[in-house]
Amino acid sequence: MNDSLLKILIVAAGGALGSAARYVTARQVDARLNSIFPYGTLTVNVVGSFILGLVLTLAARKAGVTESWRLFLGAGFCGGFTTFSTFAWENFNLIEQKFMGTFVLYTSVSLVAGFLALAAGAFLGRFL
Repeated sequence: MNDSLLKILIVAAGGALGSAARYVTARQVDARLNSIFPYGTLTVNVVGSFILGLVLTLAARKAGVTESWRLFLGAGFCGGFTTFSTFAWENFNLIEQKFMGTFVLYTSVSLVAGFLALAAGAFLGRFL
């Protein structure tokens, strides 16, 4: 098997697990909170941002994160776990339903919390 194909399979395996984890996590969160606010997607995007910040920082420091693990966890798992398309769709629906306040809040919280989670993961990665 050539190196490129192996990398694709590593990303695909991580993506499959990340997608399954996203489905379960978002569904559980949304079922518990039962709200118009898309807490499930917000949760997976913030948690995924934290994991990505941690993984990429550890990989940059060569702290036991091989290229295969970086691909599996970063592009694969986090790529499958987080979801920009669902975020966009939920915002579109909020606008269509004229929930402008919820749209602004969801967009703002998602961007700020996602960035802060990524920064927290990177910060933690520097100390591990």
